[in-house]
Amino acid sequence: MSDSEARARLDHLIRSTPGASYASISALIGRNHAYIQQYIRRGRPRRLNEVDRRKIARHFSVPESELGAPPPDPGAGPAGRPEAIRDLVLVPCLAATRAATGGMREAACEATRPFDAGQLAGLTENGAHALVVCRVHGDSMEPTLSDGDEVLVDTSETTARRDAIFAIRHAGVLQIKRLSVNPVTGRVTLRSDNPFYESWPDCDPAAIEVVGRVIWAGRRL
Repeated sequence: MSDSEARARLDHLIRSTPGASYASISALIGRNHAYIQQYIRRGRPRRLNEVDRRKIARHFSVPESELGAPPPDPGAGPAGRPEAIRDLVLVPCLAATRAATGGMREAACEATRPFDAGQLAGLTENGAHALVVCRVHGDSMEPTLSDGDEVLVDTSETTARRDAIFAIRHAGVLQIKRLSVNPVTGRVTLRSDNPFYESWPDCDPAAIEVVGRVIWAGRRL
């Protein structure tokens, strides 16, 4: 199937499916609202990447080949199994123990957590190679984050340019804190969401070692 035929087929699927739109399919794959419209009408990108194409094909319950994928290799093994493996990204977990001062004492990565590749694409544009999973210790970030929660940290974001939750390191101890940036002075406030814990206003951003920004959190119920 040619690229233009794949675009025409997707356009037909969207137009013939109640509730579907260019914007809704863009959101499905974690892209900006105009992404699919530009792909169909302007050919930008020229073709969908593998992860996006697979998610759209599943959404419309059609074979990927209808959206431009090469036909499946009959010798590739049981149907669905290789595809399921390719959909997963293994993110390293940062082993940590409780520190006496609160937070986590770091150790080497000891395990991995599987994440859906499409989910990660919707969470960050910086690539999965910069991601690491950390476990929250303590209740200083309650009610936002609880003891035992796992957070996904984007280690490519090591500068607090916006108000967000970050993993920071102090004296070898990893802590999860909310960083707020003063738009006038550029100074940073380190906050604990739990009001019973101390916050530190007016900090020099150069003195804060930012490990990365927290982009996702998960917990057991």
